[in-house]
Amino acid sequence: MVYRLTPDWQPGLGSVAEALATQPFAECGATQPRAIGWVAPRGEAHGALVEAIDGQWLLQLMVETKLVPGAVVKRQVEALAARIEQATGRKPGKKETRELKDQALLDLLPMAFTKRAGVKVWINPGARLLVIDAGSASRADETLTALTQVLPGLSAELINTVQSPEAAMADWLVSGEPPTPFTIDRDCELKAADGEKPVVRYARHALDLPEIREHIASGKRPTRLALSWNDRVSFTLTDSLQLKKIAFLDGVFEGRLADGDEGFDANAAIATGELAPMIGELIDALGGEQVLGASAAAPVAGQPALPVAGKPALPASAPAAPAAPAARPADADLPPWEAAA
Repeated sequence: MVYRLTPDWQPGLGSVAEALATQPFAECGATQPRAIGWVAPRGEAHGALVEAIDGQWLLQLMVETKLVPGAVVKRQVEALAARIEQATGRKPGKKETRELKDQALLDLLPMAFTKRAGVKVWINPGARLLVIDAGSASRADETLTALTQVLPGLSAELINTVQSPEAAMADWLVSGEPPTPFTIDRDCELKAADGEKPVVRYARHALDLPEIREHIASGKRPTRLALSWNDRVSFTLTDSLQLKKIAFLDGVFEGRLADGDEGFDANAAIATGELAPMIGELIDALGGEQVLGASAAAPVAGQPALPVAGKPALPASAPAAPAAPAARPADADLPPWEAAA
C-alpha cells in the first residue's frame, strides 16, 4: 500500500528512533489476547528500531495474536453452564452466558498458541513516500494507526491518481500497449459491477485476446493486472492501487552480498532504488498524482515522478521528469529488504 506523507511532517531520524522506542514489542501476557509493537527490521534482538540506508528508513511492526478457536470457547461455555445448572437447577440467562464466555476465554488464553505477523514499513523522506508491506487494507490501516500514534504529526493519504487504476488497466488491455516502460504479463482478473458480480480470471495466459476486449466492452472491469517494469520488477496492480506479488527479475540482485549486515544493507539499497522510480513511473502512467479537492484533470505539479531513492523531491514548479531506472542488480516475492533469501 503506497501513501503520500504530508509536507508538514519533517522529523529527524533520531526523533523517530526515540519515538518507536516508547512502544517496543512485548509478547502477549498469560491472559492478553493481542500484542503490538515495534521490532528491529534486521531481526536482531535489541537492534535499532529504524534503519537508515541510502536515505531510506526501514521499520517493522510486530503483531502477536493468541489463537483460541470459537468451537473451543463454545465447549468451555457449555461446560461452565452445565455446572451452574447442576448446582442451581436453572440455565444461565443471556447476560450470564456472555459473562461465562468472557470467563471461558480468560481460562483458555494461557494455554493458547500464538501467531506473529511482521509488517515491513518503508519511508522515503525525500519523496514523502510511505510504503506498507501489508496483504490487506485492514492490516495496512492498523500499521498506519500505530505509526500515527507513536509519531506525532505524521499524516499520510493513499496515493490518488488522475486516472483510476481500473480505467487505466482497461485501456491497456484493450490497446495492448501500457505506457513505456511497462509491459503486460500473463495474469488478470475482470469483474462485473452488477448482479452477481461474475468474475473472469486469466492465469499464466496470454492477454492479447479478443475475448478479453469483449468482456471489457460488456461492462467487466479489470481489478488486477500483472505487469513488469523495465524488465527489472514484476508486480500485480489492483484497482485500489495496491501492488501485489512484487518480484525482482533476473539480474537485479546479481552479484549481491550474501548474508549479514552488509547483505541487508545492499539488498535494501538495491530494492528501494528499483521500487522508488518504478512507483513514480506508475503514477505517471496513471495520469499523475492529484490531491483531494484538486481538479480531476490536473495532477500535482512535481509529484507524479518520484525521485530515485535518497534524492529530494522535485520542487512544485519543476516539470516531472521520468525517474531513471537504477542499473542495479531481483529475487522472489519477498519484502524488498529481504529479497536476498
